[in-house]
Amino acid sequence: MVLRRLLAALLHSSQLVERLSESRPIRRAAQLTAFALLQAQLRGQDAARRLRAIAAGPAGSLGRRAARFRDTFTQELRRGLRERPRPPPGSQKGPGANP
Repeated sequence: MVLRRLLAALLHSSQLVERLSESRPIRRAAQLTAFALLQAQLRGQDAARRLRAIAAGPAGSLGRRAARFRDTFTQELRRGLRERPRPPPGSQKGPGANP
């Protein structure tokens, strides 16, 4: 509790905040933060541009891709369900279990 009040008092001191903002570690942290934000923004813009290009491509291109994804997904799901190990007979519990 006392530590919290001490930190709050220090952080409300404009002179201390000014001196900290001019320190090398704080400036470097601010530079790295700005760099990371700029990179994320540029990557997001690039991804949006590519998505718009795909959507504006030949008519039906996006629909064909979505249909192909759906078909592949359902095939893989069915194959995974077929290939999963089955429990031995009589070890089932719950409704519909063999007595």
